[in-house]
Amino acid sequence: MRGLGVSIYPENASIEENRKYLSLAAQYGFTRVFTCLISAKGDMDRIIKEFKDVVTHARSLGMKVIADVSPAVFKNFNIEFDDLGFFAKLNLTGIRLDLGFSGSEESFMTFNPYNLKIEINMSNGTKYLENILTYIPNRENIIGCHNFYPHRYTGLSREHFIKCSKQFKEHNIRTAAFVSSKNASFGPWPVNEGLCTLEEHRNKSIEVQTKDLFNTGLIDDVIIANCFASEQELKILGELNRNVLELGVELVEDIPEVEKKIILDEFHFNRGDVSDYMIRSTQSRVKYKGNHFKLFNSKPIKKGDILIESSLYDRYAGELQIALKDMDNSEKTNVVGKISDEELFLIDNIKPWQKFRFKLKR
Repeated sequence: MRGLGVSIYPENASIEENRKYLSLAAQYGFTRVFTCLISAKGDMDRIIKEFKDVVTHARSLGMKVIADVSPAVFKNFNIEFDDLGFFAKLNLTGIRLDLGFSGSEESFMTFNPYNLKIEINMSNGTKYLENILTYIPNRENIIGCHNFYPHRYTGLSREHFIKCSKQFKEHNIRTAAFVSSKNASFGPWPVNEGLCTLEEHRNKSIEVQTKDLFNTGLIDDVIIANCFASEQELKILGELNRNVLELGVELVEDIPEVEKKIILDEFHFNRGDVSDYMIRSTQSRVKYKGNHFKLFNSKPIKKGDILIESSLYDRYAGELQIALKDMDNSEKTNVVGKISDEELFLIDNIKPWQKFRFKLKR
């Protein structure tokens, strides 16, 4: 099952603020928490005490908590790779290795008696995972998570993101990536120009970022990287369909009821015999075969327009399409709406036979 997560940075907010945020996130169905030990500085005894308090609260809410660590964290706290008791005492579900070891150490870690998950950095594009697998780890305790990037223009390209994510999914490893809240004001580091994994997400709404990550089919968990996301953002993601892409749409004025029903009530899919020019969802022409589809808006077609064929197109009447390119209108096709501008890029990644729905833009 696909999951949602939030992040907390105990050294940068009060215990009360963190506990309140976690309770609110749990209320909206968030089940994962990312936190960071790498950035912890100052009175370490106090930080660890507060860290454990907040982690324990998250666990009481049924949330899984993964802490970002590095070899430096192991050194600072005198932790050996074959004894992860320190992390278990913090009530963590697992640790994320931002920087790893040789592969052998990670393999040994997966057999820890506390059953802590060992989360691997997914963003480097090396054979790191394959190297660990050569040491025969306990695969049940390996999961993966991408980086986030606080500095503008440093986030991953889509091509690299897809390549790295496929490396993990091909080995059936659970995956995660980060999105950024526009309401949030801080992360673990002083630089905070948005905390997303994909650079192209930096200026998009949190809803669209999340839709895109799930729509790749390569990410199991989406985590909000910065603090604190607004309640409205948490609510939107909590209500998001995690299994079927729901595209935000704007409809033309005075659209007939049948056409409106086809768009908003029907379950759509992209035919397998795909076209470069349009996504075709053909079941509506079967279901509404007896309906007369009058021609009422045959304007020139732009990319992202939602089309329903009029009865002038005979056997195609009632077929729903999404334009993938600008096209001439034969003056038989009704333009009944359009994909919202922010989500337009999502239609380029709809696969043959993929299912999708439409929702009125918020």
